[in-house]
Amino acid sequence: MSKKNSVIPWTPREAEEYYGFRRWGASHFSVDEDGFLNVHPMGDQRHIRIIDIVKEAESMGLRPPLTVRVQDLLRSRVMQLNEAFRAAIKDEAYDGRYRGVFPIKVNQLREVVDEILDAGEDYDYGLEAGSKPELLIALALLESKKALLICNGYKDEEYIRLALMGRRLGKRTVIVVEQLDEVDEIIRLSREVDVVPVIGFRAKLMTSGEGKWAKSTGESAKFGLSPSEIILAAKKLKRARMADSLQLLHFHVGSQVPNILTIKKAVTEAARFYCELYKMGFPMGNIDVGGGLGIDYDGSRSNYESSMNYSTEVYARDVVSNIKAVCDDADVPHPNITSESGRAIVAPHAILIFEAVGKISPGASDSGPLVRAKKAPIVRELEDILKDGKRYGLLERYHDAEQKRDEALSLFQHGYLNLENRAEADRLFWEICREIQKELPALEGNVPEELADLDAALSEQYVCNFSVFQSLLDHWAIGQLFPIAPIHRLNEKPTVETTLVDITCDSDGKISNFVDFEDVRNMLALHPLNPKEPYYLGAFLVGAYQDIVGDMHNLFGRVDEAHVFLEEDEEDGFYIEEAISGFSVEKILAMIQYDADELCRMMKRSIDQETKADRVRPREGVALLALYEKLIKAKSYLVPARAARKSSRGKSSRKKSA
Repeated sequence: MSKKNSVIPWTPREAEEYYGFRRWGASHFSVDEDGFLNVHPMGDQRHIRIIDIVKEAESMGLRPPLTVRVQDLLRSRVMQLNEAFRAAIKDEAYDGRYRGVFPIKVNQLREVVDEILDAGEDYDYGLEAGSKPELLIALALLESKKALLICNGYKDEEYIRLALMGRRLGKRTVIVVEQLDEVDEIIRLSREVDVVPVIGFRAKLMTSGEGKWAKSTGESAKFGLSPSEIILAAKKLKRARMADSLQLLHFHVGSQVPNILTIKKAVTEAARFYCELYKMGFPMGNIDVGGGLGIDYDGSRSNYESSMNYSTEVYARDVVSNIKAVCDDADVPHPNITSESGRAIVAPHAILIFEAVGKISPGASDSGPLVRAKKAPIVRELEDILKDGKRYGLLERYHDAEQKRDEALSLFQHGYLNLENRAEADRLFWEICREIQKELPALEGNVPEELADLDAALSEQYVCNFSVFQSLLDHWAIGQLFPIAPIHRLNEKPTVETTLVDITCDSDGKISNFVDFEDVRNMLALHPLNPKEPYYLGAFLVGAYQDIVGDMHNLFGRVDEAHVFLEEDEEDGFYIEEAISGFSVEKILAMIQYDADELCRMMKRSIDQETKADRVRPREGVALLALYEKLIKAKSYLVPARAARKSSRGKSSRKKSA
């Protein structure tokens, strides 16, 4: 390749293989012949070009960073889970039925919960709440009298009263006992309001989870009753003559369980608890297997923590068959089955689109020589290594260049080398490293240890207009991998090895681990940036937790959103049902007790003082205040220079026409 920006043709199949669209995206993503990424919401031939969604969103006043919610994909996930359990129940000749619930904590956004309930209406699909605010949402939104409302989490008197209110209104609320002392409160309050509760016990299993959340389960788990506590709780209910209220056994083996064997063990152990409670005289009838159904973030179909070695269909079949086997062995009727699958439902439907707006290159690689006259001797020595170094071995050349670079630093620190020559020495060092890097493949894997990290050292950092802490917090907090890829130019070979940095002022605001089929990549190959055109990237499978747990670091608020539906009558095959503007600076400031009007008044006072002192001209002062007031009502993310120039030209032409 003679020029860095030359375009090397690439096939859609090569793009799909490198970025893993077919692996982690299952049947929901493909690359067309023009190099655009398509989403297939229902997993069939109907598709939408993601770049078309971005363009239409921009025409509606939205711009990246932009969360695209593919609502039909969300619906398809609800249908897939319910149909998987229906099929498993039929195939296993299982006598109970499946009634799932969506745990609101995974994504509490109104548009998401509404869509899930609508898609699950024919399946009597319900909700799970883990706090008072979530229970308030669930009581209002869940209208079906057949769907379950599972009440988990720590409970005070107000929480229990809310759940009992649901029973009074004819809703199928189930209060799951997480701590032993909750039993007494449930008994007392149910008598006070004269409501017969439906109660579940959460069992603390010996079986531990796997992956990132393994420590949240097992004997040291935060929630659940030990075997002895289950016996005590059961006795309390019998003494209160409320044995008929105990109708559900609940357990949870952790979020994102990668190994199906863990799920099988947990289901078998929990089913034993269920059978014992039934034999003790409690009516039971329901078993809740909690969450844990995973997402294959890296597409490896393995038991790695960011993957899963099973499918939704295998999960459903194993849950059903293992409960059936235990109940048949104990001669206990098959219970109805509930699961609280959240991540598996919502993660795939959301895509974060953001723009790479700049780059950071080691050694200012695009600058060319920085000194043409008065070159210092150390600079000439580095030039000689670059020109004639090929007569030496790669490692020797690297050592020589490294030594000369260290000498240049020492000379600069002691005042014997000016800044221009210091900068040129640095540039030449990195140029030598790039030349060495080109020759490394010839070593056929026998790369010296000191040269093994050259690829990473020479990679570029693409500066991206978003906040990791706001939109991909799990990547920073727990090392969660999310698939990341361009949404266009996929018919060009990506030639730039990169890591990504966000626009926060925190050095942790970066992405340097990327999904790969066999391992984790430390760099991602992307395309050279073109200052005249936007370069859009997508972070995929971000619909679980990221919308809610994202913080306000650097005061970057929620991003714009576009909610997309398939529509065959539309030219592009879709329409944006709802466009939601992200947080303005004014709204963000209000969350941390700053009043925008008051700030503007304070700013005006400061400008007036400078104007009266003749340090600022009156007209200039008016313009400064106008700028301040404009930006406090604007959004917090960057406006790329290209977009700013376009907007400025538009205003200029409107003025001329006026």
